[in-house]
Amino acid sequence: MRIDLPGLFDLQVNGFSGVDFNNPAATRDQVFSALESMVTTGVTLCLPTLISSSLEHFAQCANTILSVDHPAFAGFHMEGPYISPADGPRGVHPLASIRAASVEDFDRRQDATEGNIRLVTLAPEVPGAMVLIEYLVRRGVRVAMGHTAATPQQIRDAVHAGATLSTHLGNGCQMEMPRHPNLIWEQLAQDQLEASLIVDGHHLPPATVKGMIRAKQPSRIILITDAMSAAGCGPGNYELNGEPVVVTADGRATPAGKPWLAGSTLTLDQAVVNTVKLTGLPLEMVWQMAANHPAEYLGLSPVGRVVADWDENYYRLSNLQVIPAKAA
Repeated sequence: MRIDLPGLFDLQVNGFSGVDFNNPAATRDQVFSALESMVTTGVTLCLPTLISSSLEHFAQCANTILSVDHPAFAGFHMEGPYISPADGPRGVHPLASIRAASVEDFDRRQDATEGNIRLVTLAPEVPGAMVLIEYLVRRGVRVAMGHTAATPQQIRDAVHAGATLSTHLGNGCQMEMPRHPNLIWEQLAQDQLEASLIVDGHHLPPATVKGMIRAKQPSRIILITDAMSAAGCGPGNYELNGEPVVVTADGRATPAGKPWLAGSTLTLDQAVVNTVKLTGLPLEMVWQMAANHPAEYLGLSPVGRVVADWDENYYRLSNLQVIPAKAA
């Protein structure tokens, strides 16, 4: 079956095709090439994601990306540095870079991006979080919670302050927690929160994917990749934000010598296919989770069209082509 659907929108991508967006040494040509490679997977819009780092490091990475004139760039996702310092919830974010939430620090980072930070992920329990959430919302910046060990009450407080998204729900949290109450149940129960999911076969078990989508309902689900530089490549040794990452033959990316994950090697078109296969939902409905929903979340519209052949018996997309907006 030939499909013709809106261009995909990845709200969280740390790198692609061998290029780490969090590496200050990455060049304009490399970033442009990475974005071009992403387009071949159906992604016509994305938020390059800069994780916890010093202001100088952050500004260098942002400056390079800003210097690249590419239509897929839709702003930045700033993930951290206002997140949990604890092992597990912190993930691969460097401990030395973690700090309390600060309006002044955010303003300096926003200035470094020329006002292009569209989404901020923070942990509700860090000092200053509620003040910063309210400040961001007043300025039209979307707020997500993630890399957190928050209590259910802190989750509720963040929602009341204006947080509207759970970043990669089910990840960036403790490996073990009480059956109930806990931060996952609380986020699932909050109707004001949409949830982004990494459906790569490593971040969430199949039953968890199905359960979360049923609990939040498809209209509140956003598929993301959280891709790092190995996406679109193969197994081997890579880096994320200067930290060594090992990618195995099955695409699992982990910090060297540590058990937790370090982003993914997923592409967004494959995330759609995986989700259709796991849930049994129609392709067109799942596609919206990776195209219409992320765009609408930021007050935008999908860009361009994606045409491809879809084999519903074998869950396979092939002959994918992107039709730019001007030719759509």
